[in-house]
Amino acid sequence: MPHLHPLVILAVGIFVVLGMILFLRINAFIALITAAVLVSIFSPGPPAEKITRVAFAFGATIGNIGIVIALAAIIGRCLIDSGAADRIVRFFLCLLGEKRGAASLMASGFILSIPVFFDTVFYLLVPLARTMHRRTGRNYLKYLLTIAAGASITHTLVPPTPGPLIVAQTLGVDIGVMILLGLVVAVPSAVVVYFLAGYFDRRLNITMRPMEGAPPDCPPLPDDQLPGLFSSILPIFLPVLLISTHTIISTLVRNRPDSAALIRLSDFAAVVGNPNLAMLFAAAFALIVLARRRKLSRKQLSQIAESALTSAGIIILITAAGGAFGAMLKTAQVGPAIQSIFTDDHAQYVNGRWLLPLAFFVAALLKFSQGSSTVSMITTSAMLGSMITSPDALSFHPVYLAIAIGSGSLVGIWMNDSGFWIFTKMGNLTESETLKSLTPALAVLGLMGLAVTVLLSFLVPLT
Repeated sequence: MPHLHPLVILAVGIFVVLGMILFLRINAFIALITAAVLVSIFSPGPPAEKITRVAFAFGATIGNIGIVIALAAIIGRCLIDSGAADRIVRFFLCLLGEKRGAASLMASGFILSIPVFFDTVFYLLVPLARTMHRRTGRNYLKYLLTIAAGASITHTLVPPTPGPLIVAQTLGVDIGVMILLGLVVAVPSAVVVYFLAGYFDRRLNITMRPMEGAPPDCPPLPDDQLPGLFSSILPIFLPVLLISTHTIISTLVRNRPDSAALIRLSDFAAVVGNPNLAMLFAAAFALIVLARRRKLSRKQLSQIAESALTSAGIIILITAAGGAFGAMLKTAQVGPAIQSIFTDDHAQYVNGRWLLPLAFFVAALLKFSQGSSTVSMITTSAMLGSMITSPDALSFHPVYLAIAIGSGSLVGIWMNDSGFWIFTKMGNLTESETLKSLTPALAVLGLMGLAVTVLLSFLVPLT
C-alpha cells in the first residue's frame, strides 16, 4: 500500500475519529482503535507490524495509566461511600464559603499538579466536585473546568513535571527561574479561566449524571456520621506526598551526585514514590476508613471495590485507545512533517519577540496533531533550540520561550488526548460537551499564558 503524506494521514485520522463519534454515534473505544489502525496502515513500516504496533501502543498506555486509574476509581468510590468526600467539601465550604467552592477546587488542582501528573490529580479531585455539586446543587461543569484548568496550567509550566523540566533543560533555563516565572504566568491565566468556567457552566447548563455502575446518590449524612478531616483527606494527599518526596529527593541527587546518603534515600523514595504504589497505599487506607466507618464485612468491601473497578474498565479502554491513536500519529511522522515547515529559512524571525508566538503556534500544532502536551513541548523546544545559535542573541530571557512553548501545548485538546477522555468519562459528559467546554477553556488558558509571557518579556526581560 502506498504511503500517504503525514499531514494527509493526520487528516484521515481526524475525519475517522470525529465522524464515527459525533456523527455515527459509535462507541469511542471502537472509533479510536479504528482510527489508530487506519493511521498505522497508511504509515511507513513493515506490513507485518502495522497492526501489531497498535496493540503494543495500546498495551504501553495501559501500562502507564491502567493501575492508577483502577486504584483511583476505588479511592473515589470509598471517598463517596464513607462520607470522606463530603467531609472535605464541608471543610472547604466552611473555610471559603459556598460561593468560592470552585476556587478551592482550582487551587487544589493548581498546587497538586506541580509534582503530580494531571491525570492523577483529576482522578482524585473529581469525587470532591461531584460531592460539592450535591451539596450546593449547582456549578457542576464549573467545578470540573476549574479542576482541569488549575491542574493543566502548572502541569505544563512549572517543573518538576516532565514537560517543563525537559524544556528548561533543553533551552538552558535554570529550574528555579522556570518555577518562579511559570507560577507568575500561571496564576493570572488560571484566574481568567476561572471566570470563563462560570460562563460555560451557565451557557451549557450541564447537570451531573449518575456514574454508570455506581449506586444512586444518597442524602447527605449528618456531621457526626462523617469521618474526621485527617482520615478523609489522607487518601488524596498521601500519594501526592509520596510522589512529591520522590521528585524532591531526585532533584537533590542530581545536584549532589556524590552524596551516598542521598542516593540511598533516593532508591527508597523511588519505590514508595512510584505513582502505582503510592496510589495502592492510598486505596488501602481509603478502604480501611470505609470499612470502619460503615462497619462493612470483607464481602461487602470486596463488592464495592469490584463495582468501582467495573466502572473504571471503560475509562481505561478508551484512554488506552486514545494513547494508541496518538502513538500511531507519531509513527506516521506527523511531528517531523510539521517541524519541516519551520526550517532555517525562517531564522530571521527568531532573534526578536516573534519567536514567542512562533513557539506557541508550533507547540499548539504538535499538541493537536499527536495529543501529548509533553511530546509537544519536547519536540518544539528541540526544534527552536536548534534555531537559536546562542541565548545571548535573544532580546529576552529564554525562560519566556520555555513558557510560551508550555502555553502552546495547552491548545488543541481533542479525542487523541488521554486527558480529553479522562475529563469526559470521569465527569460523565458527552464528547460534544467536552469539545464545547474543556477544549475552548484550555485554548483560552494557553492564549492567556502567551499574552502574559509576551508582556513580561517587555516589562522584565531579565537580560
